[in-house]
Amino acid sequence: MERWHNKLAVVTGASGGIGAACARAMIGAGLRVVGLARREAKLKELKESLPRDLQKNFILRHCDISKEEQVESTFDWIERELEGPDILLNNAGITRETELVTPGNTKKLKEVIDTNVMGVIWCTRAAFNNMLKRDVEGHVVIINSIAGQQVLNFIDVLPSFNIYPATKFAVTALTETYRQEFQLHKSKVRVTGICPGAVNTNIFPEEIHFYVKDMARLEPSNIADAVIYALSTPQHVQIHELTIKPMGELF
Repeated sequence: MERWHNKLAVVTGASGGIGAACARAMIGAGLRVVGLARREAKLKELKESLPRDLQKNFILRHCDISKEEQVESTFDWIERELEGPDILLNNAGITRETELVTPGNTKKLKEVIDTNVMGVIWCTRAAFNNMLKRDVEGHVVIINSIAGQQVLNFIDVLPSFNIYPATKFAVTALTETYRQEFQLHKSKVRVTGICPGAVNTNIFPEEIHFYVKDMARLEPSNIADAVIYALSTPQHVQIHELTIKPMGELF
């Protein structure tokens, strides 16, 4: 990780769960981190929880990545004030309780698509073009899911996952397309997709917590360890996809 010392990482969804754990791990490894999230108060809590001498390395910024104009203005600010990111961690993701066949649920479905898919596209587009312009070694890490590898069938015990697996299958395709496009531009930017099983975060809606409370789950710090591992590999090594499951997981 020495080559990343004092480099800049942008982490989406940094206000809690996997994003907060990854931001903390990156700062501990010597990086500066711009944490993006809608919940600015939670970002401030994360900053204050860091050792005092490291708090200066966490720069918080309100940004709803499901809004293209907010993403563009945020990355313009990052380029203007901080030159640009060397690492992008696309972490932000949401679910909504509904079914694909439920009438009148377009708003819920679009919220998931705009966050889980379009947010990745908008953030990666901005970050990659900045990295390419500066001709730097860069790394785009995307937190995907095992739901991007198979549509899990818990329909007898859990509410429908509805559009969520489709967004994660899209992210799987995006990750491979980014690998191809980054090579097409002869860039020094790598891309890694990380596919965790169930993780102990608040991504599950409150309505289904009862159903998942006894499920084998990973901790956010486990995913942060995987991110650091991917970043620490030599420049000629590209970990394209990394799947992580908790012991005892049945799928």
